[in-house]
Amino acid sequence: MALDDFSDSIGNLLARVADGDDLAGGDFANVAGFPGGQPYVPEPPADARRRYRTVWISDVHLGTRGCNAQMLIDFLDHVDSDTMYLVGDIIDGWRLKKKFYWPAAHNDIVWRILKRAKRGTRIVYIPGNHDEMFRQFSGLNFGGVEIRRAAFHETADGKRLMVLHGDEFDTIMLAHRWLAFVGDTLYHLLMSMNIGVNWVRQRFGLSYWSLSKMAKHKVKNAVEFISRFEELVARAAAERGVDGVVCGHIHTAEIREIGGVAYYNDGDWVEGCTALVEHFDGRMEVLHWAEIMKERQAAEAEARMRQNLEPVAA
Repeated sequence: MALDDFSDSIGNLLARVADGDDLAGGDFANVAGFPGGQPYVPEPPADARRRYRTVWISDVHLGTRGCNAQMLIDFLDHVDSDTMYLVGDIIDGWRLKKKFYWPAAHNDIVWRILKRAKRGTRIVYIPGNHDEMFRQFSGLNFGGVEIRRAAFHETADGKRLMVLHGDEFDTIMLAHRWLAFVGDTLYHLLMSMNIGVNWVRQRFGLSYWSLSKMAKHKVKNAVEFISRFEELVARAAAERGVDGVVCGHIHTAEIREIGGVAYYNDGDWVEGCTALVEHFDGRMEVLHWAEIMKERQAAEAEARMRQNLEPVAA
């Protein structure tokens, strides 16, 4: 399937999600008006990008105002890899069913990911609970994007990792799905406040700061939930005989060992703006992109200042 055709198919799926369709039947008719050509924000040349063997990102929540689209676009424009895993909740079908929201920047993210696949990057998409409407296409390949329910990845140093979104181990999702929807509504209310806080911070020249992330780490029950979730995921990985597990879902980036199993969480692009990467020697690292952007912009400002202070030749 061609790049533009797949963009049109995504548009069709999004429109049907907004209409409350459960997508039964897998119809991929084109939808007029969904941009498929060039991105709104042009993609810079790929020459100076950081290169990694593998990149994992999740919990982008395209289709919501909480998505940090501009920061993710910056990430995609400065990082490249041989393989990229999209570890669920890339598109937020829950919110799109309530109110359709899809700005140009969100389409630019889809365009960049599909363009990356066209250039030869292996793209593996593992839908989560918010984009569960794509799970019915598991095992298929569209536009160079492999859709999988879960995956196994072997690192450069021979470690075998299980990759999945993680909602399978969310006790609230499993036992009280209605409560998960209530929590989602409250969470997006907090994210709306987060947008306002960061608008004010930007006006004062301050860097990005996550109100919801701070609140989550201050609330005892949230900390206990995260710890319990990590233990359940690590235990499941151990039962499957793998060396480690990569997941998302809880919007908390982490690298730690639990019971002899390497636990990796790639975080999110709503609160923390983080990605998990594998270096070419197999080393794993979490990239905190807000901090990286801040350092790069400071270095660029300093370079401009030095250039302006250089004496002009007579």
